[in-house]
Amino acid sequence: MEKPKVLSARFDLPDSHRLEVYRRTGGYRALEKALREMTPEDVIEEVKKSALRGRGGAGFSTGLKWSFVPKDSGKPTYVICNADESEPGTCKDRLIMEKDPHAMIEGILIAAYAIGAHLAFIYIRGEYWYLKEIVEGAVEEARAGGYVGANILGSGFDCDIIVHPGAGAYICGEETALMESLEGKRAYPRIKPPFPAVVGLYGCPTIINNVETLASVPPIILNGGDWFRRLGTEKSGGTRLFAVSGHVERPGVYELPMGYPMKAMIYEDCGGIRQGRCLKAVIPGGSSAPILTAEEAEACTLDFESLAALRSMLGSGAIIIMDETTDLVKVVYRIARFYAHESCGWCVPCREGTRWMVKILERLLSGRGRTRDLDLLYDLARNIFGTTHCPLGDAAAWAVYPAIEKFRADFEKYVTQPTVALTTVPAG
Repeated sequence: MEKPKVLSARFDLPDSHRLEVYRRTGGYRALEKALREMTPEDVIEEVKKSALRGRGGAGFSTGLKWSFVPKDSGKPTYVICNADESEPGTCKDRLIMEKDPHAMIEGILIAAYAIGAHLAFIYIRGEYWYLKEIVEGAVEEARAGGYVGANILGSGFDCDIIVHPGAGAYICGEETALMESLEGKRAYPRIKPPFPAVVGLYGCPTIINNVETLASVPPIILNGGDWFRRLGTEKSGGTRLFAVSGHVERPGVYELPMGYPMKAMIYEDCGGIRQGRCLKAVIPGGSSAPILTAEEAEACTLDFESLAALRSMLGSGAIIIMDETTDLVKVVYRIARFYAHESCGWCVPCREGTRWMVKILERLLSGRGRTRDLDLLYDLARNIFGTTHCPLGDAAAWAVYPAIEKFRADFEKYVTQPTVALTTVPAG
């Protein structure tokens, strides 16, 4: 299977983050094409044809999302680039911002032209302070080059970009919580509907996409939506960056076509399981994606449809590989502590439920667990799922109950084999 480099083509070039390198390798030609040869409706239709689906987690059709923005609201419209990459295991937007920030900026400008926005924001994760400086430098380069600001490339189209740092809260990766934060308020998720495309930032129509999604737009406009779709599957077009971590010989960020076999990624691209051990489990889309058994992982392909059929998801593209020595109770405990810590506290099932899941897991790990604790933990997770305003509650539940369903023996040993239990619970 061919593995074309679309998003990572410039990553290894010297000074790849600079405007001069970007222009020399075809950069900003897509923006020029959009402004001079296409209407905003043409741009949206091309993105629809590409089958580009959001790379941040939900996997919603990007072109369809853009088409939801009303043209007659009488209000300003905004584009937000979600650069608050904080899903555990995810580290690929970081590479785009560090190595090829102008691809993201060009995608933002094309999106702004498509929906009639004249102001865009890049909301960047607080821990990515060094990237903020790179991105701000790229925006200023683009402004000096005539790609950002008034009358872009003499087209009459105006658009400015503001870089805004977050403060390191996981919840700000959720689009409505991010907008609350951007407005200077506490980052509580909003109830949907209405969706941001209609009522978003400052109550105005807003499109929010993540870094990788927007960086995928210039090659789509330049080469056509059909070209991009054919790189992947019919419903999941293009290539994608996968952040692979865990027990493989060569962890890292890989660009692979959508529909690529996960087994090939693990055993060929990543060099197989370290020290010749056997695969035990895979978390396929960041810590919020339901876990897969080895058999499921080796049979699936890297696209939204294949993972959905296994009741999991491709999520943020962070793939966590675990070998046969992994204790999944410790894995689940570590993830559960993360979600308990990051819960914004607004919804009772999430605020209280995540804490209770941690308490039960600590009881199991300390050797004080009871057989009925497994069912209690399972029921607790099931009762969090679907009862919160934002996906954090679902993410916390998905980290727990699928693991009990598929790896119950790992949990039972802490009840039936007291010597397995730890005297000290591992740090979260």
